[in-house]
Amino acid sequence: MDFPDGGVQRIALLQHGDDPAVEPGDVLARVFIEQAGGNPNLPTWHRDHETMIGDLQRELAQQLPGASHLEFWFGENGRQGRSGPPRDDPATSKQDLTPAGIRLGPADLEMLDALITTGTAASRAEAISWVLARIRERPAYTRLSERARELDELKAHF
Repeated sequence: MDFPDGGVQRIALLQHGDDPAVEPGDVLARVFIEQAGGNPNLPTWHRDHETMIGDLQRELAQQLPGASHLEFWFGENGRQGRSGPPRDDPATSKQDLTPAGIRLGPADLEMLDALITTGTAASRAEAISWVLARIRERPAYTRLSERARELDELKAHF
């Protein structure tokens, strides 16, 4: 594949365990691009190369079905961003969902990955949703929610 403003130096395929960002069952293709003039603005670069990125994602999916994400690095150390097709989850596709970026420590990642490995969840995002649903079912959460509403009402009076 031809990159107009810099060539691909190499592509590394990473699996779970190679990088903390790779979930169990996923494969990440890290594309190292030779870039003249330092690191580009990622949204602009992504927009300018949208067709090429889509072609690369399709090629990757055909040749390596488990590969679900692309990550572009400019030069050896200039990590810029990640791109990939959205996960198709029929259970959540019709719901009103808000993405939430979080940072997790090793113990929390291990817990989420165990939920994926055992088939409880298909992804880390789904595992977090599952855990939150279990918390919502507990009586203590109901009491906590009631207290939060009471506090909101008190704040409204000031």
